[in-house]
Amino acid sequence: MGRRFLVLHGWQNHRPVGHWQWQLTEALRAEGEQVLYPQFPSPDAPSRADWTALVRAELAQLGSGERVVVAHSLACWLWLSVASALGAGERVDRVLLVAPPSAEVLAGYPEVAGFASVPQDPAALARAATTTRLAAADDDPYCPGGAAAVFAGLGLDTDVLPGAAHLDLDAGYGRWPAVEEWCRDPSTRLTPRV
Repeated sequence: MGRRFLVLHGWQNHRPVGHWQWQLTEALRAEGEQVLYPQFPSPDAPSRADWTALVRAELAQLGSGERVVVAHSLACWLWLSVASALGAGERVDRVLLVAPPSAEVLAGYPEVAGFASVPQDPAALARAATTTRLAAADDDPYCPGGAAAVFAGLGLDTDVLPGAAHLDLDAGYGRWPAVEEWCRDPSTRLTPRV
């Protein structure tokens, strides 16, 4: 069977058409790829339990073949949570974590503070996916110090994008060709949108 993608959005994201995740989903589907891009319940006041249940259900629908997860912002912490509980049959082939906020920033927002309690466990990530890549800016206001340093303990292959902020619509991240190419070819390095 072919590739299957699961695209996971972050906090306060109502899947706007202009966002790079929407654009990615449309581009891959236009090429005949199978892509799931669920709207999480209560995106403004997320429940980690509800979001986790939805991810587990979506993973069950990915089927066989190459299984790829693309997570942005709060969904990166969601993936850290889900990864620690996945069984061998739920393992995916590759994961892209984009612009994870720091635990300190999350802890400052009651709506999402519970996500920050998830441990950063490199062993869980290794059990959950064959490879995991991190892509983040050097100036993300939601991750002071930069995600490359904040999440260094995970030992992930990392692409640092200069001046890309939170890699969202406010930072100009509508269509993002590099992430589309990474979905086709995992050896592609993530570069800023031009």
